[in-house]
Amino acid sequence: MRVLGPAVITALLTAGMVWGQNATAPASHILRANGDHFELDGKPFQIISGAIHYERVPQGYWRDRLRKARAMGLNTVETYVFWNFHEIGPGKYEFGGQKDVAEFIREAQQEGLWVILRPGPYSCAEWEFGGLPSWLLTDPKMVVRSSNPAFMAAASRWMKRLGKELAPLQSANGGPILAVQVENEYASFGNDSAYMHGVKQMLLDAGFDKAMLFTADGDSQVSKSLLPELLAVINFGLPTRAETAFDRLAKARPNGPKMSGEYWDGWFDSWGEKHHTTDAATQAADLKWMLDKGYSVNLYMFHGGTSFGWMNGADMDDGKYKPDVTSYDYDAPVSESGELTPKFYLFRDAIREATGKKPPEPPAPIPTLAYAPVKLADAVSLWKTLPKPIQSDKILSMEDAGQSYGYILYRTTIGHAQSAELRIDELHSYAQIYLDGELIGTLDRRLNQSTLPIHTTHFNTRLDILVENTGRVNYGREFVNERAGITKWVTLGDATLTGWQIYSLPMEDAGSDDYESDTCTGACFYRGEFYVTQPADTFVDMSQFGKGVVWINGRLIGRFWNIGPQRTLYVPSTIIDQRRNEIEIFDLNGQPGRTVRFLNKAILDDNK
Repeated sequence: MRVLGPAVITALLTAGMVWGQNATAPASHILRANGDHFELDGKPFQIISGAIHYERVPQGYWRDRLRKARAMGLNTVETYVFWNFHEIGPGKYEFGGQKDVAEFIREAQQEGLWVILRPGPYSCAEWEFGGLPSWLLTDPKMVVRSSNPAFMAAASRWMKRLGKELAPLQSANGGPILAVQVENEYASFGNDSAYMHGVKQMLLDAGFDKAMLFTADGDSQVSKSLLPELLAVINFGLPTRAETAFDRLAKARPNGPKMSGEYWDGWFDSWGEKHHTTDAATQAADLKWMLDKGYSVNLYMFHGGTSFGWMNGADMDDGKYKPDVTSYDYDAPVSESGELTPKFYLFRDAIREATGKKPPEPPAPIPTLAYAPVKLADAVSLWKTLPKPIQSDKILSMEDAGQSYGYILYRTTIGHAQSAELRIDELHSYAQIYLDGELIGTLDRRLNQSTLPIHTTHFNTRLDILVENTGRVNYGREFVNERAGITKWVTLGDATLTGWQIYSLPMEDAGSDDYESDTCTGACFYRGEFYVTQPADTFVDMSQFGKGVVWINGRLIGRFWNIGPQRTLYVPSTIIDQRRNEIEIFDLNGQPGRTVRFLNKAILDDNK
């Protein structure tokens, strides 16, 4: 192994000019900048990368997606590490199975691919809270994504733990990791120089000192980068064309290699909006232009996958809250379920023409199957499954209640008959309001709703407010205090309501053993079973349901909402059992006697 002295490594990192690589053998290779391009072992090297988030791809399909990356002509894959995916509580880490990021990186190397690592601590990526753990917010003095001592201490502890998993896989150690990103698009968020230098140092302290450190920002923000000593790459997509974006990069950073850290070849979807698609031919032309110029590029996304469970994020667009759907298909070259799209072949042709290299053939398609319809024979009302409540005079957020995801129920009594306006201050994010068990209305943060007229006719009316965390904001200034549930207070007329019973409903499991016969209406759990002789990918059609979540064999696969655009939920064969399987559904607006259908293809553009 070639060993660099500490002084040499420090100098090279400071110059922002050294990357290491090894995809075929445990030997050290060094990638250097030579003018406006990279050289690997003295020969020109161009990074042609695509993003795959291992968190969004079933572990059993990692290798399939990596082989498809090679088949499109990529030589590198990029992946985020979402902090909240691994540190589920302070000091409580998970790195096994689906969370074995080191195994994903080893498999990439085995498939002949380099790796660009983006460990945060903040990620964005339309992922819940931008990848930050919600438990950070249990500290009222916490200021995330800043040089706040509490945040820096937690982030440093996390990064050192991650370094134990991944630092040995840097290229100078014989692994495939070429480069490690420092934070993420910080120039569009803040100007805390101490914070950015602190993140850089925590990465070095965690052992990421043998691959290149770099920053990534939007093409119009790159001039505001706070770490000019590191290589800067630009993120952009249509309507900005590649030539315009790289002109901006050249003005901000006239020296050094030119690279797009994210070329947005698609876009994400939010509930209540249209499914996004992009002009593949124009994007293929942009890709070829970049490659012909000798520039490096990372396609965001090569394969989007699925934000399984509660892990979708939310956007804030001019003050409007926009929660994202479960699917992260992204209109990427490889679809949510691994299907090769027309965009895949257009990009494959562009890469082959620019490089003169013929890529390997793609692996065989993954079969899909529409299983027989399932009668939901069992049901139970949410109200029959409530846990022991927390007694609190004042409102508690989810974080205050020790909860991260799911639903939370607030219950109190209205002392006397009255007609007044109920106001929820800082609802995060969707609420159903009940009087004596009867649903009287909903409030939706997405629609900027916070008030509802209340009319009671007797003393001690029971008030229930059932709140869903539909996804913490992952981008923008607003996300800094992005607590879930009711985050301030509830008033009725001029009076602040107190004396709460608070029921934590994380719904890590569904209705469990409490199921009864199929007679439930309203907020209910439903269960059915189906039998399979040969597991295959499938899609659950939720078009006949209201708003809620779905489990298959105890695995929470995602959310549904009848406002669209996503109609189906992707179910990978990796969670289907041969013989008996179970589907469970929680629906806020449940109706008895329903049947759930399976399809052999996704429907992501069904707007109501």
